[in-house]
Amino acid sequence: MVHMVVQIPGSPDACPDWAMIELQGDLQSRQDNSLHGKFIGDLHFTKKGVPVLIIGHHILYGKIVTLEKPFVVMSKNINTKANDSMETDQEMDMQKPKGIDYLVKAIVKKKLVFKTRPKPIIANVPKKI
Repeated sequence: MVHMVVQIPGSPDACPDWAMIELQGDLQSRQDNSLHGKFIGDLHFTKKGVPVLIIGHHILYGKIVTLEKPFVVMSKNINTKANDSMETDQEMDMQKPKGIDYLVKAIVKKKLVFKTRPKPIIANVPKKI
C-alpha cells in the first residue's frame, strides 16, 4: 500500500486541508531510484467529484473517503534565545535550545482511495487512412 499527501485547493480555513492518496499495490520505476520528489502522474476530478489519477499510459478511478481520525502535518521549530546581536557563530552553536514549538502546517481529513486495477489509455486510431 502506497500513501502520498496532496493539498486540496480552495480551503477557506487558515489551516489548509490536505488529502492522502492510497494506492493498492506498488509503484515501481524502471530504474532502481527512489520516487521521492519525482513527478508520478496527474490528479483530476470529474464533474461529479470522482478522483481520476493518470500515471503514464494508465488511468485509475477512485473515491473520496473521510478519515475516522484526522492527521495533523506539523513542523518542529527549535527556539534559541539570542541576547546580543554581535554573537559569533561559535557562541550561537553552543547555545542550548530554550524551547520547541510545533507549527501546524495542514490537517489531513480525507483520503483518495484507488482500489481498482489501472486501465490502459488507448488512443483512438482509425482503421482506414
